[in-house]
Amino acid sequence: MNERAMKDINSNKFTDETKLKLDIFKKCFREWFPVFLNDRFTKSVFIYDLFAGSGTDSEGNFGSPLWFLSEARGEGNKYCEQICSGNTPHIIFAFNELVRKKEETLKQNVDLFFEGCKKQCSLNCTLKNNVHFKSDPFKEIASNDRFKRILGNKKYAKFIILDQYGVKQITEPIFKELINSPKTDFIFFIASSVIKRFSKHKAIKKYFNENKINFDKTKPNECHKQIAQYYRSLVPQDKEYYIHQFTIKKGANYYGLIFGTGHTLGMEKFLRVCWEEDKLAGESNCNVDNDFLPGSLFYNPESSNKINEIKKILVKEILSGGITDNITGMKYALRHGCQPKVFVDVIQELIKKGKVRIEQGYKFNKRATNIHKIEVYRFIKV
Repeated sequence: MNERAMKDINSNKFTDETKLKLDIFKKCFREWFPVFLNDRFTKSVFIYDLFAGSGTDSEGNFGSPLWFLSEARGEGNKYCEQICSGNTPHIIFAFNELVRKKEETLKQNVDLFFEGCKKQCSLNCTLKNNVHFKSDPFKEIASNDRFKRILGNKKYAKFIILDQYGVKQITEPIFKELINSPKTDFIFFIASSVIKRFSKHKAIKKYFNENKINFDKTKPNECHKQIAQYYRSLVPQDKEYYIHQFTIKKGANYYGLIFGTGHTLGMEKFLRVCWEEDKLAGESNCNVDNDFLPGSLFYNPESSNKINEIKKILVKEILSGGITDNITGMKYALRHGCQPKVFVDVIQELIKKGKVRIEQGYKFNKRATNIHKIEVYRFIKV
């Protein structure tokens, strides 16, 4: 309660860093929502914003709850008629804000949002009746039996935003429950600089195993990447799961987002958003790999330090026999924060140079999106 009350980002104009965070939330939801809206195997779609705030900043700019409602309409309200027809999964929004006063303001802002919708649309909107509010501590929600049943239901799609203040809410048990929940994508915010600065303090050690986090004191801009690596270490080695991070620098401090999904499509979509924001590394607002920037003589987003490094590793893995098919290669790119096209570029170049050939009975293809639908082909070193 005190942590929330001490720092209220909604009481002022959103900073550029907060706007960037919200932009990533919004664009990720924009990518995610239609997948399950049109999925006949999904019974219900739950959108959880569990540290929701009051809905706007001091100037009326949308916070995450209103952005999610806006995106659920689709461009030109294209999803509204589809949702109102009843030919979609049941859509449920759940907004939690611990501070009662802010929760009441959020309710008012949501009402105003739907009043604006009604002025533009003659449909009998069903979304308004499917928005639910709570003002509970996160621990209570996480331990709630109904919430746990929803998380575990394979017929329910879940999009979960955990925009916490500080560092303490996404504990190891919470994280493991999230990654073991089917049809669940999540993003959480974390103050990585705080963990780095106070890593030896008992308040931090209570939530994080310091022996699993290796901070490089010479690279402070990589502290959020190390926090993401800590969470990756909590994923069982035999589990196919995808984690990616986005560092947000504000002043001298580093914060960031951590995304998780159990499906390649979810990772593809999140990486697409991240690479739109950071065309050099897809992971920060602060040139984390010291690339040449736009306007400089050697700026080339197609040949950034990160892309070149991953390409070198892919070449080595392919020529050593560590990677022998396209799907494995594209998944390798995803796990290392690159879009699958990076692998396709590498394998094309190796084929062109005569270092690799496609195995008999397989057909080469250049596809690099929706990789869960791409036909596999195998290759061998020449």
